[in-house]
Amino acid sequence: MKTEYVDVNETRKNLVVEIPSEIVDAEIDKIARDYGKAARIPGFRPGKVPAKVVRQRFRDQILHDVAHGLIPRAVDEALRERGVEPVDTPDIKDVVVEEGQPLKFTATFDTVPPIDPGDYSTITLRRSAPAVDEAAVDQALAGLRDRGARYEPVEERGVQRGDSVLMDLVRTTTADHDHEGEDHAGHDHGPKSDNHQNVTVDIGAAANPPGFDEELHGLTAGATKTFDVTYPDDYAVKELAGTTVNYDVTVKAVRKRIVPELDDEFAKDLGEFESLDGLRKRVREDLAHEAKHEADRELRSELLKQLASRVTFEVPQALLEREVDRRVEEFVRRLIDQQIDPMKTNINWEDFRERQREAATEAVRGALVLDEVARREAVAVSPEDVEAEIARYAERTGRTPAAVRARLEKEGGIGRLYSGLRRERAIDFLLSRATID
Repeated sequence: MKTEYVDVNETRKNLVVEIPSEIVDAEIDKIARDYGKAARIPGFRPGKVPAKVVRQRFRDQILHDVAHGLIPRAVDEALRERGVEPVDTPDIKDVVVEEGQPLKFTATFDTVPPIDPGDYSTITLRRSAPAVDEAAVDQALAGLRDRGARYEPVEERGVQRGDSVLMDLVRTTTADHDHEGEDHAGHDHGPKSDNHQNVTVDIGAAANPPGFDEELHGLTAGATKTFDVTYPDDYAVKELAGTTVNYDVTVKAVRKRIVPELDDEFAKDLGEFESLDGLRKRVREDLAHEAKHEADRELRSELLKQLASRVTFEVPQALLEREVDRRVEEFVRRLIDQQIDPMKTNINWEDFRERQREAATEAVRGALVLDEVARREAVAVSPEDVEAEIARYAERTGRTPAAVRARLEKEGGIGRLYSGLRRERAIDFLLSRATID
């Protein structure tokens, strides 16, 4: 077998392969015999079809099967001989296969050049001093008060900002900003109505339609009102962008929001505090714990930036695309968790992918150095470590370890979990060797 190894650049390689004709013809003979045993051709008994007829009748399928069988074996053999490990499955192109001729093809793939992590002791990091001031404690307490708010009926006045309004509403889409009821093919896009009973709307909430709250101001229980809302062209919900929607509203109840006083009784109502001072102390401790974790995250982030700077070559395209895919998928999952349909958002996904590339490139560079450190320092992750991480994740998400493992196996995530744990241990190792001010 003849092979030619071509350096396209530091990471992209071409492997040009020529498999001798005698090997190709032997494979053709073998596959043709298999076809002959199974072939059903009029005028011939099963298994008795002449080889020449089989080769003529099934020529394209036989040659396809020959290439499918010989090419992967040839690629594996050539890569093993050169000690090359692709980061992804090679892309096969320019395949030429004919009886009596060598089989020729080109395999294109990415590799990771040798990486020198350098002297670990030259890594210098600064850990920010976690501090919690009284303003942060007051803000956290205010959040607890907001979550403890209750609502009381309002009868002596109309709707105002901060109220919660119970209503029935009929929403009618009256016009499309481009088509005015008809698309370019002549299809009718007339008014479409949907009826909602006992809807609760918090006046002033960011999610409310533009101008909706103002139309409700001053209304009292039992009042009705009909009004239009025109959504801007760049509205986040794509199906509403540029449309005019008619709302027919019947107010059923108006409730005002009552925020509890910040006192000892409030602290006791939370269940485990004797006084406001006890609650304040716990809040301060929790904030200090969070600040320490944030300082740790910043330290690890700075370490990864310094490691990334030690990779001087362009990252392999396959690894970059994989990291961009991961970031996009993670963002989509967050949208779904918030009950937002990713396909109905006004997001240009092509532009979004492009905006991920700079951060993804740095992340890949950092991961490459961590993998090299883990290899050099024999950093290991055991199956028990993986099971423990699965159990921790299951506890955080309220699922069983078996359910979490099943999902990871379905999505091919067990290998990623191993890699992630190994990299985390490599980070811990490097932090133990770095100079931290």
